[in-house]
Amino acid sequence: MLSEESAAVVRATLPAVAGALDEITTRFYGAMFRDRPELLDGMFNRGNQASGAQRRALAGSIAGFARALLADPDTRPDALLSRIAHKHAAVGLTDDQYTIVHKYLFGAIAEVLGDAVTPEVAAAWDEVYWLMAGALIAREARLYHEAGVVPGDIWRRWTVVERHEETDDVVSFLLRPADGGPAPRARAGQYVSVRVLMPDGVHQLRQYSLSSAPGDELRRITVKRVAGADGAPDGEVSDLLHERVGTGDELTLSVPFGDVALDDADTPLVLISAGIGCTPMVGMLAQLAALGSTRRVLVLHADGSPAEHALRAETREAVDGLSDAEAVFWYERPGDEEPGVRSGLMDLTGIDVPADATVYLCGPLPFMRTVRGRLLGAGVPARAIHYEVFGPDLWLPDAA
Repeated sequence: MLSEESAAVVRATLPAVAGALDEITTRFYGAMFRDRPELLDGMFNRGNQASGAQRRALAGSIAGFARALLADPDTRPDALLSRIAHKHAAVGLTDDQYTIVHKYLFGAIAEVLGDAVTPEVAAAWDEVYWLMAGALIAREARLYHEAGVVPGDIWRRWTVVERHEETDDVVSFLLRPADGGPAPRARAGQYVSVRVLMPDGVHQLRQYSLSSAPGDELRRITVKRVAGADGAPDGEVSDLLHERVGTGDELTLSVPFGDVALDDADTPLVLISAGIGCTPMVGMLAQLAALGSTRRVLVLHADGSPAEHALRAETREAVDGLSDAEAVFWYERPGDEEPGVRSGLMDLTGIDVPADATVYLCGPLPFMRTVRGRLLGAGVPARAIHYEVFGPDLWLPDAA
């Protein structure tokens, strides 16, 4: 709970702090990595650092948490905290690192806001920080316990059993634990971190959804080669996986995490994706097929063309194998490869989304914002829409 005294100070200073958060987080990361360069080795995604995505995500989470506390000081924003905790656990964050972050974050706040940071202001925001950090530390400890690992000790070697080229720029890797032991428990829709050593000697992590049913000893990830746009470099990890990893090689994977996972209800399901956002949906479909599910399932996917649609045949096969499922695909360039598809961008006009459906959404952020807005406008409650973001979460509006 946020104290009344601190709530009053945070409410008065939130506009100034929120307005300066971009500069604050820029200075925070700059100072922290200057003094603690080891954190860039296997903890932080330097691509997201370069693009500013991580900085904006941190700023959004701090402001979102503060606003939620002011709206109801006795209630923590569980959806936001759950998402962050899973992201943190997936990179092996431990509770001692919150003290490091606090030092550099509050140093940056003092630098940017100067004399405006009175002892009262510093104390109020310190309370906000430790309320958020304490909640996250507890959640992350619970996640590590549920995964059966020591906090931070999430890594294990896996052998590539099979490599399969899905499209010109998407490849799948079928994996088995290299030590011969059982695969860790996973839920359909979750992701793993992949930790690789880059040519310059620095480890980098990326998260990839499990694109197969999680019930056996084999797991699959499906990786799209990330092409740089608007002057940005190509994705260094995806490029390395595409160019250098084949059958018989080993990869270092985390245990699975992710709060967007297939539920156990019997209500209708709507799985909506675009591009490589299909991967968690294919994992969910595979799980439904493995269980012989009789749930009503509607699969909606948008892509550039049938040739660019990764796991397309597998999606069709899974849908055809379920007792009450259908799929609708949209392609910007449909061609003649597949009859019955729709042309252009995804348009939900005429699509019957059941009022009691649970919706899972994954794809580029602009796509998800647009589709989610249309679902909300059609009367689907925000609490029924679950979304997965590849990379730092930029907090879709009206999230619940």
